[in-house]
Amino acid sequence: MASPRKPTAFAGNSPLAPLMAQFIQEKRACGYRYNAGAWGLCRVDAHLCSHGLTQVGLPKSATSSWLAKQPHEAAKTQNDRINLVRHFALFMRRLGLPADVPDQTVGAKESKSFLARVLTHEEVRRLLEAADRIEPLASTHLRHIVLPELLRVLYGCGLRLEEALSLRIRDVDLVQGVLHINDTKFRKDRLVPPARSLVVRLQKYAAVLGPRADDDYFFPSSRGGQLDGGGVYRNYRDLLHRSRIGHGGRGEGPRLHDLRHTFAVHTLLRWYREGADLQARMPVLATYLGHASIEGTQDYLQMTAELYP
Repeated sequence: MASPRKPTAFAGNSPLAPLMAQFIQEKRACGYRYNAGAWGLCRVDAHLCSHGLTQVGLPKSATSSWLAKQPHEAAKTQNDRINLVRHFALFMRRLGLPADVPDQTVGAKESKSFLARVLTHEEVRRLLEAADRIEPLASTHLRHIVLPELLRVLYGCGLRLEEALSLRIRDVDLVQGVLHINDTKFRKDRLVPPARSLVVRLQKYAAVLGPRADDDYFFPSSRGGQLDGGGVYRNYRDLLHRSRIGHGGRGEGPRLHDLRHTFAVHTLLRWYREGADLQARMPVLATYLGHASIEGTQDYLQMTAELYP
């Protein structure tokens, strides 16, 4: 899903608002987007105002209710709040200001039970065939054109959903057959060459939509703007049902992001059947996927071995 929009300015009202603005500026100077963090600090600032904070300091009494786990709240959500306040408190401490630093262990324990749902080759085939049969609707008259190719790019190139939805016309070179992925999760721009068969499909797709400006989205909404990730997911869930692919419910998958995992596992399986040295190919796959390091990519080796012993 798209990242929260970056605030143009931090306009808080608590005594700590200027320090929060300074902290956000420091984070961005270090290369972090820090958009979600900035919005989180806006909410902390509002909480401190309602709590009646009048001094430049961050006492435990002012943050304890903010950090407490809310009913029906995921453990990760609470832990994200704790880490946000913790990092800001450490920043205040560096400036010699009084601040209580929350203990990282006070949050609820996060469940590690979720496993990626890797689709089989047959399931991928059924999913894409169902996408090709999707009908246009009055409110989304382009979905039968856009959605089949978007899903093929997610699976065929292993892109994150946000990366695919952010593609502009200028980012897609259909002559050389290269996608320019810019300003990604780890601030690592990369070039992604799709398979030739997918490039041919994208050429036909672009021809159907006709001439467009370089700044237009490659996968546009019906109004020409960026597609909404939530709407894409709802269509994806419908296609799973049409393809007779079971869904485990909220948080259980197959998620849209699992198409990325499926791409990685299927790539490793193909390389293995070709007799390639998989360890030697890990840096190639890590670069293609835009991973920050090779460690995360190596997890796919274990996943592939478990699925295809």
